Amino acid sequence: MDGIDRQLLALLQEDASRSYAALGEAVGLSAGATHERVRKLRERGVIRRTSVEVDPAAVGRGVLAFVTVTSSRWMGESGDAFAAIPEILEAHVIAGSASVLVKVRTTTTEQLQDVLRRLYAIPGVSGTRATVALETFFERPVAP
Repeated sequence: MDGIDRQLLALLQEDASRSYAALGEAVGLSAGATHERVRKLRERGVIRRTSVEVDPAAVGRGVLAFVTVTSSRWMGESGDAFAAIPEILEAHVIAGSASVLVKVRTTTTEQLQDVLRRLYAIPGVSGTRATVALETFFERPVAP
């Protein structure tokens, strides 16, 4: 990956709907050459997907919580169980006193409580600790 690829990634992270012609103009390439570079970035798995960023509060998901999950056993093979709970946006196996860290978005704190109940239903889960975010200063994508 060279500097042009990194520029393309940065531009796409700002606005993935830009045309290949606009991207190419910004980095000094033709639309065709830009398309080919983006195709190769996708092929190599550098670009995993193209998505739209939605304001969570605007769609009724204003409650943000980070939940650490403790367990009585290794949770590394439990990804599907966490993925089955739609309110969980991210799940990470972590080192430390907890086993898994999840990012949860719900409409109400009552719904968050229901998510915590469903987490306890996952085999091996022995505890949770939720931290509710009151305000998000910023979220940033990975810099290319």
